[in-house]
Amino acid sequence: MVEEGFVNVGGIRLYYRLHGEGEPLVVLHGGPGGSLDYLEPLTDLVKMRVQVLLYDQFGCGRSEDPPDESYYTIDYGVEEVEGVRETFFGDRKVFLLGHSYGGALALAYALKYQESLKGLIVSSGLSSVPLTIREMRRLISQLPGHQRRAIEEHGEKGEFDHPDYVEAVSEFYRRHLLRVEPMPEAVKRTFLYTERRKTYRIMNGPNEFTITGTIRNWDVTERLDTIRVPTLITVGKYDEVTPKVAEVIRSKIRGSELVLFERSSHMAMWEERERYIEVLSDFIARTSAKRT
Repeated sequence: MVEEGFVNVGGIRLYYRLHGEGEPLVVLHGGPGGSLDYLEPLTDLVKMRVQVLLYDQFGCGRSEDPPDESYYTIDYGVEEVEGVRETFFGDRKVFLLGHSYGGALALAYALKYQESLKGLIVSSGLSSVPLTIREMRRLISQLPGHQRRAIEEHGEKGEFDHPDYVEAVSEFYRRHLLRVEPMPEAVKRTFLYTERRKTYRIMNGPNEFTITGTIRNWDVTERLDTIRVPTLITVGKYDEVTPKVAEVIRSKIRGSELVLFERSSHMAMWEERERYIEVLSDFIARTSAKRT
């Protein structure tokens, strides 16, 4: 069973898809500025009696733009998540999964609204943009010399469309964003939406490791020890949001679990789909059983 359409949250029409029945799971896509499309594998959880809610965040995918650029913040995103939860689930507690930037958003939500959560899943997510940038720069230093120099030299000049720079970025993405060829159509759709909309440029910047937008200084690492809900953290061995970033989160959230996907980069839901779904469904089942 799939329900889809638009819902008004905070005066902005948001596109959503609601799959199945069971334990409610709200899913936050990455970007910032992506779309729900690439998270299609998460609908496999329906077979495990999990109800999966996917939606395009403000200014993303098929959803409307906010009234002005003051909305393009993680703080506004948190209020939107709470509005979505209330709209679909009322007073019910939910599981919340955030991937990539969505993981940062999920952490920010938990810091303010953890009483509304049964459990938290941070998938290739981050608690510190500055740390994540440093780790991505370390990965860039491991690229072949000509590609490393292209990123450094053309990036410093702001020549993000230079052919050598574009080729080097593509190699970084092949290693650390998605190790699946050909690229799944659902992932392609997300990338097309990201390019067409302005949210990524406003909040992030020109690419994954050049973060010049509104989130550039965001860091909640030292506040994570206030999170008390059951938490699962997942990361790929070759992830652009590296295992070090994931370990920092694990070390701060008491009792949290960390699972490393040995054959994955940033999109383990595609690279190790079956195991990824098994890990998530096991966490949801165990956490639900403890609460009954």
